[in-house]
Amino acid sequence: MNYIETLKTAAKKFNSIVCMGLDPVIEDIPLQGKPGGIIEKFYLDILNEIIQKKIYPGAVKPNYAFYAQYGLQGIEALMSIISIYSREGIPVILDVKRGDIGKTAEAYAIEAFDFFKADAVTLSPYMGYDSISPFMKRKPDGGFYILTKTSNKSSGDIQDIVAGEKPLFMHTAEKIIQWYSPGIGSVVGATYPEQLAEVSSLFNNSGKEIPLLIPGVGSQGGDLQSVVDELKKSPDIMIHRINSSSALNYAYKKNTDVNYAAAAVQALHDLNNQINRLSGA
Repeated sequence: MNYIETLKTAAKKFNSIVCMGLDPVIEDIPLQGKPGGIIEKFYLDILNEIIQKKIYPGAVKPNYAFYAQYGLQGIEALMSIISIYSREGIPVILDVKRGDIGKTAEAYAIEAFDFFKADAVTLSPYMGYDSISPFMKRKPDGGFYILTKTSNKSSGDIQDIVAGEKPLFMHTAEKIIQWYSPGIGSVVGATYPEQLAEVSSLFNNSGKEIPLLIPGVGSQGGDLQSVVDELKKSPDIMIHRINSSSALNYAYKKNTDVNYAAAAVQALHDLNNQINRLSGA
């Protein structure tokens, strides 16, 4: 099964195209102890609630830096979390944003796919195909999300530079089509709906299945309706993922009637339902 098939299978099985970011902020986790243990228990409790309530995300996305900042205990927690979520059939996107060449890129690919055993990674294309191809060669059936038009405020500093009458992010989108193999995808932020529409339209017209990973809905202010309306134009909405991190992880701050795990899963349930309603699923 290649990564596109993995995405479709998970979306149908769980009735979800939500990607749940697993980004631990120790100060926001209502537990005591060492960081590694706190992180592992927090996400294990959420997973247990997911299983008990049968309310699943269509993927999860742990951000490497949130774990690596705690050294070996953080890395061990990340390994454990990837393993336990993978066992439930949930695709795991390791958010590392790697972008190097040669043996360095090969080493990063081994880390992501052999050591962490992720299903997909996020990659920076700034150094060109040499920085992408080692990941494709290491795991031909994996996923490779290329940073295209990111959700952060200053993304336009470089990504919107016009070259040859087109912004750089559109050149990147064209390269994704040129580099195509099943599993290559694109990161486009919900905070830029017009740019999302441009990139999505280009991919749709290419006739290739290119999955979008869309951050920026929720705390960053991206409009969910606009995102879903655009994804509905895709030949198969099931290959795309809409990411939400802090709004799910720390939902207990707003939903004080239940514990943190129950609050997270309730927020996931609500987001799944909202997307499915908007998409007509």
